[in-house]
Formats: sequence, C-alpha cells, structure tokens
Amino acid sequence: MVTDIDDLFRLRKTEVKQAAEMLARAFQNDSLYTYVIPNADKRKKILPYYFQFRICYGVLYGEVYAISLNLEGLAVWIPSEKVHMTQWRMFRAGGFQLYLKAGREVISRLNSIEDYVFSIHRRYANFPHWHLSPVAVDPCCQRKGYARILLKAMLTRIDHEKLPCFLETQSEKNVSIYLRYGFKVVERGIIPGTEIHHWAMLREKH
Repeated sequence: MVTDIDDLFRLRKTEVKQAAEMLARAFQNDSLYTYVIPNADKRKKILPYYFQFRICYGVLYGEVYAISLNLEGLAVWIPSEKVHMTQWRMFRAGGFQLYLKAGREVISRLNSIEDYVFSIHRRYANFPHWHLSPVAVDPCCQRKGYARILLKAMLTRIDHEKLPCFLETQSEKNVSIYLRYGFKVVERGIIPGTEIHHWAMLREKH
C-alpha cells in the first residue's frame, strides 16, 4: 500500500487531458457544477476543458499526484504563494481556451464563486500552507481506498514540512471524511446567489 508521496505518480503536462476527462466524470453531477452549467449535455462538454485548466495550473504551480499512470484518482496541491490566480498564471494554464470553450455566462458564474471562495481562503489561511483542490476518484474506481491513499501520502509529507493544509468542499459527506484526517471546519456558509452549502476546512500543522 502506498504510504509515501514518492510512490504516487506525479502528473506531467502530457497526462493533463486524460486526467481532466476523469475529473469531469467524477464531478458531472456535483452540485457546484450543475449550478454553473445547468444543462447536462453542455456540462459534459465543458467540464473537461475546465479541469484541463485546473490540472494544468496544478502542474505548473503546484503538484498533482495520481494513484498510477492509469489515473484511477488524483489530487491537486497548490502551495499558498501560488494560490492566487493572476492573469498571467491563468493564461499559462489555458484560461483563454477555457473562456472560448465555456462562454461568458459560465465564466462569470465561476468567477463569482471563485471570488467568494478566495475571500474565505484568505481570511482563514493568510500564512504558508498547502491548498488541496481538487481531489477525486474515477467513478468506476471508487470504494477502493484511493482517496485515502492520495490524502495520507501528501499529508504525511506536509506534516514533515510543519505546514497547515486548507481545503473547501460543497459536500457534507466529504466534511465527515476530512474530519478523520485532522481537518476542522473554520466556516460554513452558502455561496451567494445559490443554494449551495460551502465548508472551509483547515488542518493545523502537526
């Protein structure tokens, strides 16, 4: 069983597209993305481009790990000094292509949510830390302990670095999972203009 981050597969740019397709499957019916892209067919088409952007950002400015080259599950980790997505960083990660594929309305909704989420992030984690965003397992590979492997391996390293870790989730089920790994809820709210619950969670340095 994987216990060390070096035993995981670190993604490169060549795997971003395939990894994005996996994340799109995992989040197809997620409450956040059904709000951002209500039409299921449109969501299925756009989400791979959105996650290409997110994963590419992680590859460029953080670290992205998968269970194996088969990409059964993966986690994106961003160091705090790169959490803020400047225009240049977004451009390098494919933000312009995402805008072209998703359209103004979708991007506007994403930006509104991002502004809310980032304000909370900055309020509760204005110190050096790691940010987990996102983590997912392919629907066909769930219930095999892959999420636990992805979390445990990196959190062990983060503990050695004596750093905290911050994350957000819109799933109460996920909250209970993260609590087992030492995260605590620092704020619970509803994303403005939606009915989506949002939890911000912090794991103190060990």
